[in-house]
Amino acid sequence: HSMKDVPVEFPAGLELAVICPREDPSDAFVSNHHESLESLPQGACVGTSSYRRQCQVRNLRPDLQVRDLRGNVGTRLGKLDAGEYDAIILASAGLLRLELTGRIRQRLDYAICLPAVGQGAVGIECRSDDKELHELLACLHDEPTALRVRAERAVNNRLHGGCQVPIAAYAELSGERLHLRGRVGEVDGSVLLKSERKGDAGDPETLGIAVAEDLLSQGADRILAALR
Repeated sequence: HSMKDVPVEFPAGLELAVICPREDPSDAFVSNHHESLESLPQGACVGTSSYRRQCQVRNLRPDLQVRDLRGNVGTRLGKLDAGEYDAIILASAGLLRLELTGRIRQRLDYAICLPAVGQGAVGIECRSDDKELHELLACLHDEPTALRVRAERAVNNRLHGGCQVPIAAYAELSGERLHLRGRVGEVDGSVLLKSERKGDAGDPETLGIAVAEDLLSQGADRILAALR
């Protein structure tokens, strides 16, 4: 599974056995006529159905028209090419896996658009009691990626989020320390709450909870409750 789509809780008897090395976690700005999100003309139309992307794009550029964009990657690119949008926002990792990185005009800086929880990472789910399969899959596991994703998922878990909520979290690992950033925003971009913490890489969940608690103290629960 793409880790950004993996639910917080698994059905009984199933678990996440492996998290593979992370690809590029950034969001990609894709356009046929414009080089960057910042260079779009006033009133330009940007396509994305992600609440997380919508709130961050609108916060940076409230003058833009941000419209829903649905379908697989090919369908979304087709709508861009047909002129329905001036630009669209997609996951860089998805374009990389489809060998479509040539379509990327700009990888959005994390200061502009913080990624989704687990974005760019792939996880493998299997039965909890299947020890043989666990052993076979072990060689695919990447512990540095897992530590980062665990911290990010702890933010989402504490906020009772899902994959279709305006929550962003991204962790970076340096030695034995994790640097975790989190955001929650109003879909219209009028409010964008931010939190940032550093902590011990050996306890990623505690760090994630601390970031989530900070966001809750700023009013994240009110924003998220309105969308449930």
